[in-house]
Amino acid sequence: MVRYFDLVCSSHHSAFHTYIYILYFYFQHMLSKVAMWDFDIFLFDRLTNGNSLVTLLCHLFNVHGLIHHFQLDMVTLHRFLVMVQEDYHSQNPYHNAVHAADVTQAMHCYLKEPKLANFLTPLDIMLGLLAAAAHDVDHPGVNQPFLIKTKHHLASLYQNVSVLENHHWRSTVGMLRESRLLAHLPKEERQNIEQQLGSLILATDINRQNEFLTRLKAHLKNQDLKLEDAPDRHFMLQIALKCADICNPCRLWEMSKHWSERVCEEFYRQGDLEQKFDLEISPLCNQQKDTIPSIQIGFMTYIVEPLFEEWAKFTGNTPLSENMQNHLRRNKAKWRNLLHKQHSSSRNTDHSGQGTENEEQTLNEGETP
Repeated sequence: MVRYFDLVCSSHHSAFHTYIYILYFYFQHMLSKVAMWDFDIFLFDRLTNGNSLVTLLCHLFNVHGLIHHFQLDMVTLHRFLVMVQEDYHSQNPYHNAVHAADVTQAMHCYLKEPKLANFLTPLDIMLGLLAAAAHDVDHPGVNQPFLIKTKHHLASLYQNVSVLENHHWRSTVGMLRESRLLAHLPKEERQNIEQQLGSLILATDINRQNEFLTRLKAHLKNQDLKLEDAPDRHFMLQIALKCADICNPCRLWEMSKHWSERVCEEFYRQGDLEQKFDLEISPLCNQQKDTIPSIQIGFMTYIVEPLFEEWAKFTGNTPLSENMQNHLRRNKAKWRNLLHKQHSSSRNTDHSGQGTENEEQTLNEGETP
């Protein structure tokens, strides 16, 4: 009996170690593919037990040589990244740490585009990755108009201007200072890093979309971008972060669809809250009228396509740029097909076309899908 028990335990022990080895092997394999556009952030988050943001950033800081260049303490870096990850709200369907990890992985891909990579300094790279990781930190799961009409203290604090983005930036600065990650750097350098992080994070405000798009078009038309100059590099980092933040429609269909369902669930939760408090339901937040396909088609048409068209002009026809454009076209076609099916099935109930009116207006007024 004892021998049998020992044999079973030994067998279970061996199986456990084999399982751990397989997980570790797959984890390492995934990290080796982190610069690939089809990187599955949802699988990576499961493999890291919900620590995708911390694990990814530690890896990327090492890959880019930032730990050595800035003489960062690994323990302090890890502590700071844990603070950032834990400051995201895991109950948010969309604006959570997995979204931050996804944006960071996209940013890593964009930083490797030759037109940009050939000019980037270690500071540029660190700023790009940190801004991507922290760009939505402590997001409440509702948009700016909701904070304003409910007289939220953040709306008052930031005078109704880039309310969420200002909060994300200030929260990030607070965690940088509390962790003392950059305490060994000169004061002027620390202040410069904090200000540039703010400029990058504030660029993700969807209300500034036309401002940045107009500037980018002008630069490309005039061919006057000088990436040897820090201001022009910073501007292209802002554009890269904006692209990374809204790149879900450019991903593989299954991942893109999953993100679309998540962001719409967050919108609908806000709509339910507004209904509960007898407030006017915000654009895109009415589950009875705003369907996922209609929201996504509008988002792609008025927000994503114009920006990525200009990004492709900047990078040239690189494999990544062509890959993203192809996914974008295919995904839009699939959403159109789903919308057509919805319309066909709803004609009998006299609700044809709900949620498709004023797409451009609502997307410009609402939060980014």
